[in-house]
Amino acid sequence: MGADRTPKAVGAAWGLLVLNTLGSAGARTVVPLPRSLIQMVTMGALAAAFALALTVNLRLRVRPSAYLFLLTLLLVPSLVSSADPESGFGALFRCARLALFVGTLWLLSRWWDGGPTFVRHHIRMYFLVLGSVAAGLVVSPGAALPELYGGRLVGALWPLTPPQIGQYAAVIIGLTVLLLLGGRTDRRGAALVVVPSLVLLALTHTRTATLGLIAGLVLAIGSLFLTSAAARRFFGWTVLCAAVAAVGFGSALQAWFLRGQSQENFTSLTGRAKVWDALLAADRTTSELLLGTGLGDKSFGGLPIDNSWLAVYHEQGLTGVALVAAVLVVLGGVALLRPPSLSRACAIFLISYCAIASYTEAGLGDASPYLLHLAVAASLLAAPAPATPLPAPDVPRRRVPRWARTSEVI
Repeated sequence: MGADRTPKAVGAAWGLLVLNTLGSAGARTVVPLPRSLIQMVTMGALAAAFALALTVNLRLRVRPSAYLFLLTLLLVPSLVSSADPESGFGALFRCARLALFVGTLWLLSRWWDGGPTFVRHHIRMYFLVLGSVAAGLVVSPGAALPELYGGRLVGALWPLTPPQIGQYAAVIIGLTVLLLLGGRTDRRGAALVVVPSLVLLALTHTRTATLGLIAGLVLAIGSLFLTSAAARRFFGWTVLCAAVAAVGFGSALQAWFLRGQSQENFTSLTGRAKVWDALLAADRTTSELLLGTGLGDKSFGGLPIDNSWLAVYHEQGLTGVALVAAVLVVLGGVALLRPPSLSRACAIFLISYCAIASYTEAGLGDASPYLLHLAVAASLLAAPAPATPLPAPDVPRRRVPRWARTSEVI
């Protein structure tokens, strides 16, 4: 089932899923947006995505997917722990949101065929998001580079934090580069996406996104190294440019990487380690240890956890941690078993990026951009749907005379 046969409504539903995962917390915008309004828009987008996906897949045809099966299993500890009255109504609401999110992915899985269709949807939608960030920077540079965030780029039109912007920029840069190496786009089209995204990534000063981009591209291009001359040339030129930049701009790169932080603040990962230690030292009942405390806002003691594994451990327990680990192991194992191809390289990039970012970013256990990245990887690793045989042409029936219809001819 190729991209030309994919209904446009599928791309629209994917865009609505992207809108749902943008979140409602972030920097102050030029025009103040009430958080209730933002939440209404994001939740409305999820409901519209599900309705749209259901409209184009009324027969409920889905593709077998170990990734979606594991996400469905993740709903079990989420629901059990969120049903505890102490978790509050918000936990059940987030659980329902996750269920609707996974259900929409199941409906869209009908069009997962191992091709780059959803890669293109992914790039288009996040490029539009970055376009709003760039527009906010032009409209109000002071609001887009506030002192509250240390002069790092934020969303001035829609509340987006620097790590979010860095994540979106890094992902579409990596995917666009791989499409260029695979001959699925031209240099001009790739430059229109990569160059402004690189500028926005640099303005966010996001170390996790930068390291994830570099490591993901190294692994993805490495998977094409023996079969693609373009990948070998790109790798050689990249190594040469990186060596020149390290020699000529070493001090500037070091200053960008440190972001003016002290050695103590840097080694504690901007205070994250203190929250992690407190979370691990907290007393837990057997139920909380196995199933967690219910879906929340990924915080502990009023501070963000900023680690996917600890956030899942806190909210969905060891059961959730095992299921999330199984997701990455299964996707990574399937990618390694596939023969070298562009789809495999894009999947390796997305899986490795999410694995690296999980150390300092939360989101693998709840509806988030990271689950969308992994869904794109799952679509790339899906086996192509068998071709439907064309119907045989109707053969005109020959008229048989009445005398020839008897069993004997005298």
